[in-house]
Amino acid sequence: MQVREGARGRVWVALWRDAEGRHKRTLGPAWVKPHGKTSKGATKWRAADGPKPHGFLTPRDAHEALQELLTSAPKEKRPTRVAHTFGQACGEWLRYVEHDRERRPSTVRDYRNTVHRYLLSHFGPDTPVSRLTTDDIDAFREGLLDDGRLSRRTIQKILVLLHGILKRAKRKKWIGSNPAEDAERITLKRSGDFNVLSPPEIEAVARAARDDQDAAIFLTAAYTGLRMGELRALRWTDVDLAGERILVRKGVTRWEEGRPKSGRVRSVPLVDQVARALDGLSRRELFAAPDDLVFPNEVGRYFDDGRLRKRFYATLRAAGLGYLRDKDDRFVFHDLRHTFGTLAVRGFPLSDVKAFMGHESIETTMIYVHHVPQTDAAARLSALLSAEAAPPVDVHAGR
Repeated sequence: MQVREGARGRVWVALWRDAEGRHKRTLGPAWVKPHGKTSKGATKWRAADGPKPHGFLTPRDAHEALQELLTSAPKEKRPTRVAHTFGQACGEWLRYVEHDRERRPSTVRDYRNTVHRYLLSHFGPDTPVSRLTTDDIDAFREGLLDDGRLSRRTIQKILVLLHGILKRAKRKKWIGSNPAEDAERITLKRSGDFNVLSPPEIEAVARAARDDQDAAIFLTAAYTGLRMGELRALRWTDVDLAGERILVRKGVTRWEEGRPKSGRVRSVPLVDQVARALDGLSRRELFAAPDDLVFPNEVGRYFDDGRLRKRFYATLRAAGLGYLRDKDDRFVFHDLRHTFGTLAVRGFPLSDVKAFMGHESIETTMIYVHHVPQTDAAARLSALLSAEAAPPVDVHAGR
């Protein structure tokens, strides 16, 4: 608000801005006189002396007129808030984990499959993400549990992924709060229970295998702990028969080769059973050059992991171990890796086993400790206590 010199004297002029732009309005003649300067040199005004003529405005009158003008003026409309959809939230999260967090391509692919198969199909891609509630998520959880086709661990992974999507949406200010925060959690037993084979069972599986290569794959998985992707990427340059070791340098997911899951090269002992099997394969006519794959398909490329799993499960039955596939917690190919872990902790320090398996933390390796036989534990503890205890006191002495 300003006092300006007009053709008929000083007038009050109001200036303001709203949604429609800048505005200027003359409020009326000013009944004022100068009263000093502001720090920036502008004139300060106060009411003039003497009776105020009709229609003139003192500073107080002008302020009241301005307030009345602003009250009656059209209100500024806030920009319409864009209602982001659940599909957009999923897309943003997938972009975030792939490019910002730089997750492995195989991991992003698994995330994308989970999003499309379970989340978008249930909540709908066009549903405003702001409409999702904790009750919606709890109902989704109960539906997955009641369906019975997914394990509790798989359902937990789906819910964790959903939580991450909504957390990202909140970070982008697409929603005010994350409804997954208060949703019911899936409880899991962390007992370290898993399936393993004994050495005689491993040998039985190898004997029942379709051919020498399948037998070598099963032996290598059980006696070195290599993951499926690491078996697929293994080349002859990684096999050191003289040094009795295997170097794990690469891993394959689907058909893409990259770093192992741990991100580091590791060395694993090459036991006699595996060395003999690999030595036999190295003498074949094809695919025995240093850069060739140890376990190729018919044309020298990566073998199909899905087909290998089917052959492995058929081999289990041929070896008389079909019952392992018929129980609730069915034996899976990855349990061969667990088999190696349970064998390794019997003869090596945990720190060595951690390095062999490429674990990120020793806590992961600790799950195998519970499978170490402790048949003489009571006797060993009794001997320790006996050695530390004082000589027994004869209560009858001196009587």
